Amino acid sequence: MKLPTFKLLLTATLASACFAAGAQTKYPDHAIRLIVPFAAGGTTDIVARIVAEGLTRELGQPVVVENRGGGGGSIGAEALARATNDGYTLGIATVSTMATNPATNPATPYDPIKDFTPIINLVNVPNVLTVNPKVPANNLKEFIALLKANPGKYSYASSGTGGISHLDGELFKSLTGTDMVHVPYRGSGPALNDTIAGQVNAQFDNLPSSMPHIQGGKLRALAVASSERIKGLDVPTFAEAGLPAVNNMAWYGLVAPAGLSPEIVTRLHDAAAKALKDPKVAQRLIDGGSIVDGGSTQAYAEKIKQELALRQKIARDQNIKLTN
Repeated sequence: MKLPTFKLLLTATLASACFAAGAQTKYPDHAIRLIVPFAAGGTTDIVARIVAEGLTRELGQPVVVENRGGGGGSIGAEALARATNDGYTLGIATVSTMATNPATNPATPYDPIKDFTPIINLVNVPNVLTVNPKVPANNLKEFIALLKANPGKYSYASSGTGGISHLDGELFKSLTGTDMVHVPYRGSGPALNDTIAGQVNAQFDNLPSSMPHIQGGKLRALAVASSERIKGLDVPTFAEAGLPAVNNMAWYGLVAPAGLSPEIVTRLHDAAAKALKDPKVAQRLIDGGSIVDGGSTQAYAEKIKQELALRQKIARDQNIKLTN
C-alpha cells in the first residue's frame, strides 16, 4: 500500500510542479498596456514606442502604448500606480514622474518609492535649452543678457508643471538672476510645437524630440545638460557654461505597479535588455540622441532614489514649490 501511495504523492507533486512552471512560462498570454505619462510626440513617447516594438518581439505579445498626459506626468503615473500588479500594465518612468513632481508638489498622488516596481532603466538622455530663431540671442551668454535686460518679457515652455523641464527652468532663472514666464503644457510635444511656432520663446526639453528641429533650423540650441558635448551640436554643456547644477541628464525606465512578482520582473527585465541590444533598436535610440542603458533592476531602483534625493535638495535650496 505504501508504494502506490508514494507513487500517487509523487505524481501529484510532479503535476503541481509542472502546473506552476506552466503558469510562470505562460506570461504574457495577452496584450500588455504601456502607459506613457505624456502626450504623443515628446521624448517619452518616442522612446516608449521604439522600446515597445522590441518588447513585442521579445515577449510574443503586443505591447500597446497608451498616452496619459497631464500634470507634468503625474496623471499617467497615478494611473499606473493604481493598476493591477499582474504584469499587464507597465509604464515609462521619468525624472519628472519619479523625482521632480514629488519634490515640488506635496499633493503628488503617489509615492515614487513605495507605489512602483522598478524593472530597468532604458536610456539616459541629454537635456537642451533651445529658443525660437526669432529670439535675438545667438548663444547662452547673449540669452542671459537679453533676459536680464527684459525681465518678464520672454517665456519658456515645459512639459508640465512640476516636471523636469519646469524645475530646470526655474533653477536656471534662479542661478542666472533672470525672469521668464513659465508656460506649462501636457507634454513636451505640444510645448515643442508652440516654441517652433514662436508662441513661446524658449524651451527646456530632452534632446531626442528637439534635435530634428535644431538640425532643421526651426530651433536654436544654446546649451545641453550632458556629461560631454554632443556631436553635431556646437553648443557648450551647462557645466562648461558655469551652471553645473543644471547639467543633469534625463532618464526613461520601465516600471510596474508595486508588488509585481519577482518572476515577472525578471522576465520583463531580460526581454527589455535583449530588445535594447538589438542593433536596429539601439541605433534608432542613439540616432534620436539617447544613450542606451539596460542595467540591472537593482541599479535602476537605486538611480530612482538618488534622483529623488537630488531633486528634493534642489527644490529646498531654490525654494521651488508647486503654485499652479
